[in-house]
This record gives sequence, C-alpha cells and structure tokens, in this order.
Amino acid sequence: MPLVKPLASDHNEEVAELARFFNETLGFCPNSVLTMQRRPAIAKAFISLNMAVMANEGRVTAEQKRLIGYITSANTGCRYCEAHTILAAERYGGTEERLANIWSFRETDLYTAAEKAAFEFALAASSVPNAVDDVISAEINKYWDEGEVVEILGVVALFGYLNRWNDSMGTTMETGAVDAGERLLSESTWTRGKHV
Repeated sequence: MPLVKPLASDHNEEVAELARFFNETLGFCPNSVLTMQRRPAIAKAFISLNMAVMANEGRVTAEQKRLIGYITSANTGCRYCEAHTILAAERYGGTEERLANIWSFRETDLYTAAEKAAFEFALAASSVPNAVDDVISAEINKYWDEGEVVEILGVVALFGYLNRWNDSMGTTMETGAVDAGERLLSESTWTRGKHV
C-alpha cells in the first residue's frame, strides 16, 4: 500500500494538461505525478523539470536518456523507475537486443564508446557515495560536449529525485509499467517489489 494515495488524473486541470507529456513517453500518467499533485506546485515544477531534462538539445537521444535513467534507477534499486525507464527506452526506439544487453554494455558492440562513457558516468553519479572521479570525468568529456554532459547529469539527478520519491512512497505501479518490467526485464532480478 502506498504511503500516500494518488489522486485522480483530472484532479487538477493545470497538472492534467502538463501531464499529457507522459502519454507520449509512457502511454499513461505515472502515479508518482498523481501523488505529487496533492501539492500542485510540486507536480507542475516536476513535470516542467522532466520536460526540460528530457528535451533533446544536443546529440543525446531520447532513447539514450531513458537508458541512462534505467541504469540510474537500477543502481539505486528503484523497481518502479526501472520499469518506467525501460518502457520509455523501448517507446523511443530501443531495440530488444539493446534493452536486453544494457548490463553488458562494457563488453558489447551494441553501444558506442560515447554511450559507454555516459553509462559509466551514470553509474558513478548515482552511487552513494558519489563515485565520479577524474578518469570518468575525462572519459565523458572525450565524447560529449559540456551541454550534453549537463543533459546526461540532468537525467541522473532527475531520477535520483524520482528514485527517492517512489521508493519512499511505495508508489503503486501501473499495469503498463508492470507489463514492461515483466516483458523487458525478465532476464534480470527485477520484481515489482513494494510497488503493488
């Protein structure tokens, strides 16, 4: 049972309008946002931040951003966000092979050197304590410009917020996310966990 129950998707007109963004990325409005709308300013600020972080301003693609979000969420143990990000990565063009092999990114040629640098950075940046060091910094700067590094870290930080929110709230996982987790993460240790 969630700590705080989500409100109806039409509870707040302004939030509902902004939340249409998630219909493209996920096909539904996440319960995390429906819970945030108990304080509409938080929900609206979060959706605006999400839209800004996920905008494609450089070479970091929508699929890559969702894979970075997935790696970040899996690293912190947020099963809710793992299911959401893997679903969104698929919706933005992630192939079955790329999605299934994300944890062997170091050894496979399915990912470019630039992607591998971004994934290593995401793992280090989402670790507690933070593990970004000079080697990881040099590697990411080799492949991505400063604006793109800001985008990548924006994704890591956004999911840091969401990972804490959803695990603390025990946010109920939506059917679409459960289906994605069961379908796309069946080869991993993923479970729905407390998000029932």
